[in-house]
Amino acid sequence: MTALQDSPEPAHPPQRLGVLLAWHGSVAQTRMKKALSAAGLTPRHAMTLTHLAYGPISQRVLAERLEVDPSVLVGILNDLEGGGLAERRRDPADRRRHNVAITDAGTSALAKTNEALDAVELGLFAGLSDQEQDLLRGLLGRIDSHAEDFACGE
Repeated sequence: MTALQDSPEPAHPPQRLGVLLAWHGSVAQTRMKKALSAAGLTPRHAMTLTHLAYGPISQRVLAERLEVDPSVLVGILNDLEGGGLAERRRDPADRRRHNVAITDAGTSALAKTNEALDAVELGLFAGLSDQEQDLLRGLLGRIDSHAEDFACGE
């Protein structure tokens, strides 16, 4: 026997954190997208409506908060307006600016979306206590990732 054969194989080889995170992230993303599509939305639509639920906001500020190029936001808003979920209005104080607001239909769609996402999260994190979920949230917040690293496949 060689030295390699003499070494017993571990019962559970250590797994790379990045691989584990990518695997679980992929599973979570698939479940979330499925839940959102049942509600008729994409992740970007849902995130936009979530920001709009806090009240009207300028299109420029909304693009900054979503960390998307303004031209990308125009497409998202066109979709939402086409579905009657959001509306753009000229800012009365500065007619060059547009403010974006959620509509009643958008509020209803967001509520349906949140219910679907709640169900997904209950399933994903059923094995974790509230304290463990808080710990996980804190740890994930400390991972070195940036919006410019993200490539959206929508």
